[in-house]
Amino acid sequence: MPNQKSCMFFLTLVFASLLAVAHGQDQQEKKLDVPYVPTPQTVVDAMLNMAAVNKDDVLYDLGCGDGRIIITAAKKYGARGVGVDIDPDRIKEANANAKQAGVSDRVKFIEQDLFQTDFKEASVVTLYLLPEINLKLRPILLSQLKPGTRVVSHAFDMGDWKPDKAETVDGDRKIYFWIIPETKTTKQ
Repeated sequence: MPNQKSCMFFLTLVFASLLAVAHGQDQQEKKLDVPYVPTPQTVVDAMLNMAAVNKDDVLYDLGCGDGRIIITAAKKYGARGVGVDIDPDRIKEANANAKQAGVSDRVKFIEQDLFQTDFKEASVVTLYLLPEINLKLRPILLSQLKPGTRVVSHAFDMGDWKPDKAETVDGDRKIYFWIIPETKTTKQ
């Protein structure tokens, strides 16, 4: 028959183990740098139009949310696309939306930190992030993307990297457009 001390020791070990597991799960949870706010469809359409998306494009949407930009590009223009998001719930939702839209053969969604993503294949990149994330991402875009690649951001610019175009949609929503230059001299 176990004594009281050994029971207390066992319970302490069980409690410590549970705490360690819980702490490990907390460490594994990915930090979301940007809250999920869906881009209105009118803005999606304006972004894709501004980038002149076509059937030959490979569009990467960084912070893809529910996948609406990639899905629209595939459905309306025949483009292929890759959506990147760190939130597994958004990736599940995006895959379900792609299946429902009938474009699963042209799009894929990956759960990944966009700062760890290789998007060299992109001919178009779309963003709806935050100003500080755009600034942090800018040197990566300039180093990874080929000259001529088009970048479109909803709501936020890239600091002193002046856009090639900017326009207002739906009265107050800004979109910004850049083309990766031949000589990448833009400040990083």
